[in-house]
Amino acid sequence: MTDKVLHIIGGGLAGTEAAWQAAQAGCQVMLHEMRPHRKTDVHQTDGLAELVCSNSFRSDDKTQNAVGVLHEEMRMLSSIIMEQAGLSSVPAGGALAVDRDIFSSQVTKALEAHPLISIDRQEITSLPLPDDWPHVIVATGPLTSVALAESISQLTGEADLAFFDAIAPIIHFDSINTDIAWFQSRYDKATNGGNGKDYINCPLTEDQYHGFIANLLEGEKISFKEFEENTPYFDGCMPIEVMAERGEQTLRFGPMKPVGLTNAHDGSRPYAVVQLRQDNKLGTLFNMVGFQTKLKYAEQVRIFRTIPGLETAEFARLGGLHRNTFINAPRLLDEQLRLKSAPHLRFAGQITGVEGYVESAAIGGMAGRMAAAEIQGRQWEPPSEFTAHGALLRHITGGAMADSFQPMNVNFGLFSPLTETNEKGRRLKGRDRKMAYASRALKYMDEWAV
Repeated sequence: MTDKVLHIIGGGLAGTEAAWQAAQAGCQVMLHEMRPHRKTDVHQTDGLAELVCSNSFRSDDKTQNAVGVLHEEMRMLSSIIMEQAGLSSVPAGGALAVDRDIFSSQVTKALEAHPLISIDRQEITSLPLPDDWPHVIVATGPLTSVALAESISQLTGEADLAFFDAIAPIIHFDSINTDIAWFQSRYDKATNGGNGKDYINCPLTEDQYHGFIANLLEGEKISFKEFEENTPYFDGCMPIEVMAERGEQTLRFGPMKPVGLTNAHDGSRPYAVVQLRQDNKLGTLFNMVGFQTKLKYAEQVRIFRTIPGLETAEFARLGGLHRNTFINAPRLLDEQLRLKSAPHLRFAGQITGVEGYVESAAIGGMAGRMAAAEIQGRQWEPPSEFTAHGALLRHITGGAMADSFQPMNVNFGLFSPLTETNEKGRRLKGRDRKMAYASRALKYMDEWAV
């Protein structure tokens, strides 16, 4: 029956996870993805769950890091995104990074093969009415088409639905000068099949660093379109030249920090460093970690080739800037991610104001489970607020201040406070505090996931 079908708009990380979780619960799903019928400025293929920014899912440490805890919770929930990330992983120190082509291809194949999932390759230009589609998840993410964004804006009354997002360049490995650059993870940390040498490091002296900053500040940038002039950046994907404008030392305490690294060629400690992370299984491509940029293409080539080790770098993809879209979720959504003014519509993924691949997929998975329960007439019980999933859900459905709402990565600051103390009766700090948050979250998720 058509009134029992769950329609999901958007085939990114949130949409594919939502489709998978709903179908695994026995729900009939129609997944709508506009590519290749309508392309975007940054997607390269028509594959589902294509990664257009970094290839990293960030830390996989489930004992010390909130995103690592979220990874583990998703594994407990049989996440298709985490399953395929594991199968397509590439060495990345303590992070979980993937070969983006293999990852997207395998997610696409899994959904195409599922008997309860159908895929419609057409653009949805407006939000459907409840009489047409009674159950809908909007998971169009940061690249929501202009037409659909306008439809969302008209329905929600939200005038500002966008911010800028930037992507980092990718370099051919054989064009990197390893007589200058060297392989090493920070503090020689090795996980996910790595050997403690998962990153390529390009060292800069103090003079080289200051020269690089000067080049960034003077480099010609992409000009904004008139409608984009007042759109804010999200700090997690801020272009390096914008970071440089905040202070000459900003990058040395951000993506160019030299901590935990020793030059393998001469034993020196660099003043600053540019790291590159493997981007595909073959190890032929490496991306510039944290080097999102809005520099014009010619300027990127000129400036990035001044980095020691990248003098003859050949770029498989240059960085870029695109518009990102999110709603004021705390104001607009109820506790089950339904639009208060039109409850047949759920929102999931980055459009709800979570930031990051894993966070988007996690919210997509929750939306899929919620919708399946509703369609099947089952009671929905949310995960504990002590879990990473519960903390994210609470944040976007009322935990954040609506008047100042901005996209947010998962972090322990979103979790309910700890009550545990140390042997002296004092609040836990540092590693002990993180471990307590992590173990508590996984305990409660283990109970909820049954």
